[in-house]
Amino acid sequence: MSELKRTPLYPLYADIPGVRCIDFGGWELPVQFSGIHKEHEAVREAAGLFDVSHMGEFFVSGPQAESFLQRMTVNDVTVLVPGQAQYSAMCYPDGGVVDDLLVYKLAEASYMLVVNASNVRKDWEWLSRHLADGVRMTDKSDDTALLALQGPKAEDILAPLVDCDLTQLGAFHFLQNVSLFGASVLISRTGYTGEDGFEIYLPAQDAPAVWTGLLERGVAFGLIPAGLGARDTLRFEAKLPLYGQELSQDISPLEGGIGFFVKLGKGDFIGKDALQRQKESGVPRKLVGVEMIDRGIPRSHYAVYAGGERIGEITTGTQSPTLKRNLGLALLDSRFAAVGTQVEVDVRGKRLQAEVVPVPFYKRARKGADSK
Repeated sequence: MSELKRTPLYPLYADIPGVRCIDFGGWELPVQFSGIHKEHEAVREAAGLFDVSHMGEFFVSGPQAESFLQRMTVNDVTVLVPGQAQYSAMCYPDGGVVDDLLVYKLAEASYMLVVNASNVRKDWEWLSRHLADGVRMTDKSDDTALLALQGPKAEDILAPLVDCDLTQLGAFHFLQNVSLFGASVLISRTGYTGEDGFEIYLPAQDAPAVWTGLLERGVAFGLIPAGLGARDTLRFEAKLPLYGQELSQDISPLEGGIGFFVKLGKGDFIGKDALQRQKESGVPRKLVGVEMIDRGIPRSHYAVYAGGERIGEITTGTQSPTLKRNLGLALLDSRFAAVGTQVEVDVRGKRLQAEVVPVPFYKRARKGADSK
């Protein structure tokens, strides 16, 4: 069994009492620091700081970089200007998802792709297989750390520490070469929590100083470190998909609820024909929200029924820390996807009553940004 990988910040929190680390896609990462509910609440009401340095970063450049990414991803790369990012996905020819990702336009003919940690090798091989002349690609995942400062107080914490005006930084926009605690960082107004906030990319060796500095300066605003557990409940409430649950090789972007980001009119891309057919003939399955009527919590892979027929399954479910309701995201036969539809969830052998409800479950008052 291969040894688990660790981020540059692991030594800072590994031995702190109460911190619990788990194997997450081959990485030893903190699932919680002080408790999932406490951390979740801090991000909704103040701020949380996440170590997400396990994410992958590929740098793509060259005269054909734009056309290469246009073919490889479902969103329209040509609309990006330097300093702007977009959420997107890569698809197989049959419309299944290779991965969902962020595309950052660093400069003309220069991009950064941020991919899911568990898919780094697969994504690299997929992109390399289709690499075109006039395109250079470099994997800097091991050299790059990523911190996510999320919550309504995130701007108040970060703004006094940098020499740029973060109030003017809009959603899915970023600034490069910003000095933060002696490190040169990229600050992006993106996140995975449903709250305003920033993602900070920086050299791996500088991560400990920036992590420590942010926590020290942020304590007056209620900032606390947060782990994977809260990250999952936060993104779930905001209906932000997780690869392997809401999206996968067997779940298309249209089925997984990110059809808005699929630009079928942009020209050819891998998976376009399959997605076009799916859209024209009607998406067979849809990602919906369900709320339990009977007492019980819907969990991933629990089967969902209607009239004795199995119509799908829960992709993610829990008791919402913010709303205190037993909720789930479910991939259901489209015939049963309308809000108000009565369904049953098989909870440990018992079929319990539930109802299809609107999503996202939680939506903040708009001000900044969310993404993956």
